[in-house]
Amino acid sequence: MVILYDRFNLSEDIFETIFSTSQQNIVARELIKYMASNKGEVTKTEMSLFATQLHDGVYETTLDEGQYKGKKVKLSYNKRQFYDRILTPMKAMGLIDYDLYKKTYKLSSKFAQDLMKIGLQWKQELRKYGFEVQQGI
Repeated sequence: MVILYDRFNLSEDIFETIFSTSQQNIVARELIKYMASNKGEVTKTEMSLFATQLHDGVYETTLDEGQYKGKKVKLSYNKRQFYDRILTPMKAMGLIDYDLYKKTYKLSSKFAQDLMKIGLQWKQELRKYGFEVQQGI
């Protein structure tokens, strides 16, 4: 997944930075809340149940943000699009890990580690051209 951002207009919300639509933002946030409520790890079956509830429009939650803040709503999101646009990109970016042996999805901090690695790679690239990077705030 490609993340394009404007560093001068960077959102305070990581989901708005990563996902392109507000609907994806809401569903991804709900997925993280769902996983966090299960100690950060869910089985493949539990993930499928979550996706099916979204697909059937029966997943109920109280939203924390946006125009429906504080209201109890039923979310609807296509199951295939959930896997293609939410879960698979989150796995690819290191936000969520999948354990093939245990068949579980787990919250991960690899995304943050990878961004640090990318930053170091950029600094190394600049050094190749004789430009020494000054430490910022």
